[in-house]
Order: sequence, then structure tokens, then C-alpha cells
Amino acid sequence: MERDYDKIPGTYPLDSRTYRKGYHVNMFLMSLNKASCRDEFSKDERAYLDKFKMSEEQKLAVLERRYLDLLKLGANVYYAFKLVSFDRQPPQVMYGQMAEPRLTFDEFQQMMLEGGRPITGNRSVEEWNNG
Repeated sequence: MERDYDKIPGTYPLDSRTYRKGYHVNMFLMSLNKASCRDEFSKDERAYLDKFKMSEEQKLAVLERRYLDLLKLGANVYYAFKLVSFDRQPPQVMYGQMAEPRLTFDEFQQMMLEGGRPITGNRSVEEWNNG
């Protein structure tokens, strides 16, 4: 079933269609709330990820810090923030990587200082496809 927000470019909501797909990656991300889990993850990221029933694609997105891909694979954006926090990076690093096209920290900062992304051309996927 198509939803109104399906036509908004760059929107990857966690809804009933993606919830199950992202369940295990979200459980991993939430585990980073605990210091003991963060310690274990920092010692061997791959071994820690293997404790979760995540797809290989989800694990690689975590290991390679591909935040936009995490959203596309069912991660909740608020939970994904726990990974950027684990890396002690400012949120703009994650936000820039989630942008289309992807932006560096400095590019994202500059865009926001200039008032953000313009609405024109970004209201629907039709505008992206025809632009």
C-alpha cells in the first residue's frame, strides 16, 4: 500500500512495511545505550555484530558507517544516531551522509548556514525524476 510520504524524496520512514526488516539492526543500535555493550563493540565490531540476526548488508552498513543505507535497511533514524555518537562524531556527519547528494560535514554545515535545502525541486520524487 502506497503512503503519502512515499513520494517525498529522501524519506525512509520506519513503518509497518520496514519494521520487521530493521528489527535486529535496531536492537543492535539500542544496545549501544549500555557501556558494557559499547566496550564490547569497540573491541571487535564484527564479532559483536555477529551476535545479532542482522543481514550481511546491514552489518556492512554499520561497519562502513553508511547511515543512509542503514535507514534504507530498516534502521530507525534516532537509533542510528547512537552509532554516530559512539564514534564521537557530531550529528552533522550523519546528516550529511544521509543527504542526496551526500555532503561532507563542512558542506552540510554551509548548506544549513545558508538556510537549508530549498523546497523547490525537493517536494516529490517526480520533481527529482524530472529535474
